[in-house]
Amino acid sequence: MARYIGPKSRIARRFGEAIFGPDKVLSKRNFPPGQHGNNRRRKTSEYGVMLAEKQKAKYTYGVLEKQFRNLFNKAAASSGITGEILLQSLECRLDNVVYRLGIAPTRAAARQLVSHRHITVDGRVTNVPSYSVKPGQIIAVREKSKSLEVIADSLAGFNHSKYPWIEWDEAAKAGKFLHKPERADIPENIREQLIVELYSKN
Repeated sequence: MARYIGPKSRIARRFGEAIFGPDKVLSKRNFPPGQHGNNRRRKTSEYGVMLAEKQKAKYTYGVLEKQFRNLFNKAAASSGITGEILLQSLECRLDNVVYRLGIAPTRAAARQLVSHRHITVDGRVTNVPSYSVKPGQIIAVREKSKSLEVIADSLAGFNHSKYPWIEWDEAAKAGKFLHKPERADIPENIREQLIVELYSKN
């Protein structure tokens, strides 16, 4: 399964945001990487700004270009606001839902938990991170995996109320995906309209 495995701190510094989760390097070096990263740079072109926004969305959700393009094409073919539908589709990915439920500290960790068969959907083990979760489905930690330290540490003190589209059952270590999130509820700093404009140019 293809995924980005390169240097994450460099990518986070490029965007000036901790898009992969807490990053000590970013707090110390909050400027772009490279020899001239701390110097003033020439103004980025309009196309460059749109491309950077798409790259940020891809890195944030851990999706490569082909998957991202497919999600965009489906969003564009749907009725509604294309950019919002695109973000909702990314939020519905199983690895992202596991992350939002607090089962894993980062999306990369969530992807690994799913791939290693620690997560169930409606009682069945599902090891496909890109699986699209539907409203009403139950995402849970597999019974024999509930004692995993990484899961316990991630859930400790996690505030589930900040994501109103999911419902968490602490005793069962399971969450219900109530509905697709509204755009206003998605906390990611992504200007999705720029992504739509970028693809419309191609």
